[in-house]
Amino acid sequence: MEDAGAPSASTLGELKASGWVSRPVKQEVREHAIAKVAAGEPLFVGVQGYEETVMPQLENALLAGHDVVFLGERGQAKTRMIRTLTGLLDEWMPIIAGSEINDDPYHPVSKYSRDLVAELGDDAPVDWVHRDTRYGEKLATPDTSIADLIGEVDPIKVAEGRYLSDELTLHYGMVPRTNRGIFAMNELPDLAERIQVGLLNVLEERDVQIRGYKIRLPLDVMMMASANPEDYTNRGRIITPLKDRFGSQIRTHYPLDVQTEIDIMLQEAASLDVETSNGAIKVTVPDYLTEVVATFSHLARSSNQVNQRSGVSVRLSVSNYEATAANALRRGLRTGETRPVARVDDLGALAASSMGKIEIESIEEGRDGMIMESLIKGAVLTVFKDTVPPEHTRAVVDAFEEGVVAHTGESMSSAELAAVVEQVDALRAPVAVLAGGDESPASVAAAVEFVLEGLHLSKRLNKDASGESATYRGRT
Repeated sequence: MEDAGAPSASTLGELKASGWVSRPVKQEVREHAIAKVAAGEPLFVGVQGYEETVMPQLENALLAGHDVVFLGERGQAKTRMIRTLTGLLDEWMPIIAGSEINDDPYHPVSKYSRDLVAELGDDAPVDWVHRDTRYGEKLATPDTSIADLIGEVDPIKVAEGRYLSDELTLHYGMVPRTNRGIFAMNELPDLAERIQVGLLNVLEERDVQIRGYKIRLPLDVMMMASANPEDYTNRGRIITPLKDRFGSQIRTHYPLDVQTEIDIMLQEAASLDVETSNGAIKVTVPDYLTEVVATFSHLARSSNQVNQRSGVSVRLSVSNYEATAANALRRGLRTGETRPVARVDDLGALAASSMGKIEIESIEEGRDGMIMESLIKGAVLTVFKDTVPPEHTRAVVDAFEEGVVAHTGESMSSAELAAVVEQVDALRAPVAVLAGGDESPASVAAAVEFVLEGLHLSKRLNKDASGESATYRGRT
């Protein structure tokens, strides 16, 4: 459903006559959360794998009216969840027209709005702001200042003739400008300690102090934050009083199973279908290769050769899925295939899409590539064992032991690879399991290559690789 237009009330008097009721932002969020929980609806869509773990904790925090800090490694949807919380705000909210800090028309707190209401009364103009604009976010960096978050004296306003003691000389920072909304601080422990102190009043007293000014701005802000647990809990990079002021601390995690990882990959990955002068090209990544990509990430998260403190983001899976599909597309563009299907050969593209997202822990120079290749092979072998029944491969191995030799490689066309089935009739059974009824040459070729590679990794076939080509033969 599309958002409706803003209400028509344009003055304070009309707003009162409309029956609009002012309420704190946390109560606003709480009421919308209550409605969703009571209806059995998720708080928001697009975040998967947290239904039984993170979501119940988040629902509790919102129902309790807590400020929340999410603890988790990179790529665990912390920021996405925070940003999506704006969906629990009212669609439209009235403010005093021209207010920099979203002043409540019934309870203005800035001098500008107080003076305007005092002068015009019920004729004071009212504007409406959409819920999407009631969100503020700042990535904590070493150069973040109190002026950025809270505010500072505006020298231009002083130059215009106002006194320094005049509240109108203030330039409000991001927190006051998110008044009556949700403010998020990403990577909170990276904020300098002296700046963290500046957030204490916002969380506890719900006000701000700017450069010693004797002013009080009773802000209404829901504070959210994200942090890496390594920084938040062990290194002392966050001051204890600030940590104590968050009502709930919620630990996020990576997908607990491969299927959830696959669901996220398919949701987030970009389509690589293209239009060319020769027509449309549609790329297919078979289910078993999709599972290989997801399994690769899970193996990396449990490997002692990968730095687990930096995490293995779900973005790795998404990028690897896209890279696999892109390599199949590139092959299709070269060979003229309009329906290319990704093969095991295309997994070689994972090196480029993975190295920037995984921190390899290796003493020896140049072992990164070997570790990456080992993880890919481990993923292929795992999926092969889970997907292809052993009884379907015994006859295949027997055929190769009798002297059959098969050639594969990126340079071979789908028709050439599919013809291996005619050469080794025993391949029909495992290929049928993998292809799932798709008898196109591209789908058959991808299944043939996967079976042969799986048998090689199972140490049941020998493989001689040279450049982009490979030869499979029996072990005797």
